[in-house]
Amino acid sequence: MTSDLTTVVATRNRRDQLLDLLPRHAAPVIVVDNGSDDGTPAAVARAFPHVRVVELGRNAGAGAARNVGVALADTPFVAFADDDSYWAPGSLERAAELLGAHPRTALLTGQVLIGREGRPDPISAGMAQAPLGTAPGAPGPAVLGFLACAVVLRRAAYRQVGGFAERLGTYGEEALLAMDLAAAGWRLAYVPELVAHHLPAATDRDARARRRIEARNRVLTAALRRPGRVVRAVVAETWRDPAGRAGLADAARELGWVLRQRRPLPAAVEADLATLAAAETDVARPAPAPAG
Repeated sequence: MTSDLTTVVATRNRRDQLLDLLPRHAAPVIVVDNGSDDGTPAAVARAFPHVRVVELGRNAGAGAARNVGVALADTPFVAFADDDSYWAPGSLERAAELLGAHPRTALLTGQVLIGREGRPDPISAGMAQAPLGTAPGAPGPAVLGFLACAVVLRRAAYRQVGGFAERLGTYGEEALLAMDLAAAGWRLAYVPELVAHHLPAATDRDARARRRIEARNRVLTAALRRPGRVVRAVVAETWRDPAGRAGLADAARELGWVLRQRRPLPAAVEADLATLAAAETDVARPAPAPAG
C-alpha cells in the first residue's frame, strides 16, 4: 500500500519539469530543494499544498537531500524520484508488498524507461542479465548498484548504514550505499515489474563537469571500500580522461576523510563485485571475427 511508503524527490532549478511530474506521484511526497534560485519551493507550495517542501538553502547534493527526506518520512518504506522522473502506476504499491514479504531485502530497483517513448535504460538491461543470480526466496536477481531515481528502500536499513555519503554530493553516489547495504547483510534486488520513467532534458547541465564529479566519486568509493589492487586499477582508468584527471585531483584532496572512513568490504561482497566486473568485461569485449 502507498500508505506504507513516502516518495522523496530531490530537486534543483527544474521548477517547470517538477511541477509537470508531481501529479504523477501516487504516494505522499517530500520535495527537498537544493538551493534553487528559480522559485521552485514557492511554486510547489502554491500548486501542491499537500506536498511537504523542505528548503536546504544551498546545493548540498542529491544524496544529502535524500537523507533529509528519509529522516522526515514516517513510513517504513521510501521511494526516490528525481525532478525529471516518476514511477509507473502500481509500481509503488507492488514494491511495498514485496518489501513487506521479504524482510531481509533492503532495496528494490526497478526497470528504467527513458523519454516519452519509453526506451529501456542499458543499466536495466545489464541487471536483467542477473550475473549474481537470484537467492532462494528473494524478490528478484541480486544487484550491487542502482539508479537513485529507480529504487524503493526499507527506511530502517537505509538509516542503519547512514544513507548516502553526503561528501559525494551528486553523480555516482549510489555505488557506496549499495556496497554498505550489502556489507551489512541486506539483500538488494532487481524487479523489472517496478517501472520508473526518466525524462531527462535534451540540453542538461555541464557534461564535462559531470564527468569530473563522477570520476572523483568513483575513485573515492573505491578508496573507501575496495582492495588496493582495485583502487589502483580505478585510478589508472580515470587518468586516461582529462576530466577524469581533474576528478582524480579532487579525490586526492579528500585523502584524510578516506583514511578515517575506510572500511574494506566483506570477502563475499567483494567477490560479487568482481563477478559483476567480469560480466561487464564480457559484454564489452568485441565478438571474434568469423573464420576464413
